[in-house]
Order: sequence, then structure tokens, then C-alpha cells
Amino acid sequence: MTEKQYIVIKGVKEGLLFLLDDECSYSELLHELEYKLQKTHSQLLSGPLIHVNVKLGKRLLSEQEKEHIRAIIRKQGNLIIQSIDSDLDEMTTGGRKLQVVSMIVRSGQTIDFDGDLMLLGDVNPGGSIICTGNIYVMGALRGAAHAGSNGRTDVIIAASLMRPTQLKIADVFSKRLDEWATADAAMEFAYWSDGEMKIDKMTQLFRMQQQSILFRGV
Repeated sequence: MTEKQYIVIKGVKEGLLFLLDDECSYSELLHELEYKLQKTHSQLLSGPLIHVNVKLGKRLLSEQEKEHIRAIIRKQGNLIIQSIDSDLDEMTTGGRKLQVVSMIVRSGQTIDFDGDLMLLGDVNPGGSIICTGNIYVMGALRGAAHAGSNGRTDVIIAASLMRPTQLKIADVFSKRLDEWATADAAMEFAYWSDGEMKIDKMTQLFRMQQQSILFRGV
């Protein structure tokens, strides 16, 4: 084990609170979680039923990754998981939920959201974002992004720097990226139109919304 602790377990009125570091790698997190439950905290986590709330900080996990954490905790038969939450700001856009998170989506990491997502950070090559709603990357999009994963076509994928490996809206994939990539890839967005994906500058977004080509109610 390293000197730095990635997981802090605290006793609270409701049971136990697991505070998970949001800067270490996901694999390091799982390793320490298993170690603490099996070794250093094995006596504490035995006996009567205990309710557990897990706090992820600013870390964003897919449902599959959360389920992996649940499975590790469930091995300790007396632990009952109440919640696994991230410190995300929630806002609404046109009646739809907007999640705002600050992080870097690294290679091999996939995040999955129901609603609109604003990412304050980069998506590295090999990383991907999947959302039922719109995707706004306030950084460099160099990985993959899939908006409208539930079939919606009235969504966009926007980025401060648009250099993705792949884009998808509903069931429509982007063309070969070198076909529409511009020399100046700053502040661009991709959208669905007449069964294909197109790209334009963010300065054109308002005009297109006014023409009802893009999503309504924003």
C-alpha cells in the first residue's frame, strides 16, 4: 500500500461514509477499497448490518464502474449500500437536467449520463462520453463522443477544441473526420441534419436554433 490514502472510511449517524479520492486512477481506487475491506478494516466492518454512503468527489463513473464498487462492498455481508454520489452541479436547460463536472476523461475511461453534460476538462484519445442529451466539452475533445444515445437527434456535440476520434448522434456516425475537420477546430459543434452529421462554428448555433434545426426549448 502507498502512504497516501485514497479512501477514508468515517462513522456517521447513518452508518458509514466512504470518501473516495477523485484524482487517483480508478484501478488504484478499487485496489485500496478491496484492501481496506479485507485487511485493515475487517473487524470494523463485521457484525450487525451497517448502511454505507459512498462519495466520489468530482470523479465521474459509469453505471458499470459504480456496480463494480458495489460488488466489492457487498462482499462484506453486513454492509448495505445506500448511495454512490458524485459532487456534480445540477442545472436545467429547457426543462432537461444538465450535469456539470470538472475532470479529464482518460484513455480507457467511458462516462455515461442521462441528460445533458458539460465537461470542464478534456477527453483524451481512448476516452469516451455517452449521453442521452447534449454534450458540451469546455476543453479538447480528442476521444469519442455519443450524444442522443437513446435515439434523440435534436442534440449537439460541442467542444472548445474539436479533434475527436469518433462522433455519433443517435445512430448516425460522423464521416471520416479528415473530410470535415477544419484547420481552425476551435469552438465547433456537430449536429444531426437530414440523416447525417454536420459540423459548424459555435457562432452559428443561435441562428440554427432560431430556425428550429436544432433542439427546441433551449
